[in-house]
Amino acid sequence: MGEVARLCHDETVRLDPGRLSRLVVELGAAGAEHVVARAMEEMATRLSEIDRSYRVGDMQAVCRNARSVKRHAGEIGMITLARVAGDVHLCAGRGDMVAFAATWERLQRIADRSLTAIWDLQGVSG
Repeated sequence: MGEVARLCHDETVRLDPGRLSRLVVELGAAGAEHVVARAMEEMATRLSEIDRSYRVGDMQAVCRNARSVKRHAGEIGMITLARVAGDVHLCAGRGDMVAFAATWERLQRIADRSLTAIWDLQGVSG
């Protein structure tokens, strides 16, 4: 038996700070903060639903929730999260369970990093 390789998953997330700035200009600071908080809350719910749906084999619900994550992430400038949510949607829609499992794990990692990054960015710009 050979050696087991350990992969390091250290991927940088990309945010669009311009998107947040536009939200502040359009809605004011309080309005933008409300939109970001609502989107993040909705994404957390949808990510939880993806997990639940995957466990019961409801891939249509997985697709629907991944599309929602993609839309909300794009709304607040979470570029990487939106892209990976789209990848999850594609893999689930194709029924490619190996690719889905890999992209789902990646989406969870990216979601954690993206949420931290957007709060950090808001702290700097607020």
